Amino acid sequence: MVYITGDMHGCLERLYDKNFRKLKSGDVLIVCGDFGYIFSGDKLERQVIDFLAARRFVTAFVDGTHDNLETIGRARVTYWHGGMVHRIKGNLIHLMRGQIFEIEGKSFFTFGGGESIDKDMRVATGLWWREEEPTPAEMAEGAKRLDEAGLQVDYIITHEPPSLVKSAILLRRGDSDRVNKLNGYFEEIGRSCKFRHWYFGSLHEDRVITEHHTCVFRKMIPVTEKAVPVSKLPENNKELLIMDT
Repeated sequence: MVYITGDMHGCLERLYDKNFRKLKSGDVLIVCGDFGYIFSGDKLERQVIDFLAARRFVTAFVDGTHDNLETIGRARVTYWHGGMVHRIKGNLIHLMRGQIFEIEGKSFFTFGGGESIDKDMRVATGLWWREEEPTPAEMAEGAKRLDEAGLQVDYIITHEPPSLVKSAILLRRGDSDRVNKLNGYFEEIGRSCKFRHWYFGSLHEDRVITEHHTCVFRKMIPVTEKAVPVSKLPENNKELLIMDT
């Protein structure tokens, strides 16, 4: 079974969550960015990495803005389920940007990255990495992979959401709009591709935003066959935003 969860931020309590402890051999847990257990490189982090690497299930994450991309980038690059990953250690892997993975008969397009709103503070402490912002080459790679897949995948996994979805969430909160070029890139992907569902984590909510977009944080969502078949989706996935409170 494949499960989706949101930003973990290196929180040890998340490893003791009852749902996390129910994961079994053959399961895959996908984290929507800000994994956070690879950040400062201290002894406790190394112990957590060893713990996750030794589990019988796979922990796979896209990167967010609170991940040490320099350390992650030094890991061995290999193929896993049809896409490129950084093999951190054992059953702990980083899903690289612009890849499509085939897991349990379903296709997953992954694209991490973002833009830190606390960039200045983190630059001062040496805990900011320029690589958090995707490059044009990475964006082109993602577009190429999607084109090769016929602009059709089952699931999209990112840290940031498309721009219209992000703006709707911030508007509901009463926060100022702060979309960036990556949100715009995802907006174009959403308009161009057919997909069953899009999961993202950066806005730290457990909430269904639209029929095809879910913000996930602490919940662990099982990916099931109940999602709308791709063949029955409308062109460009156009739908109204659900502004529930």
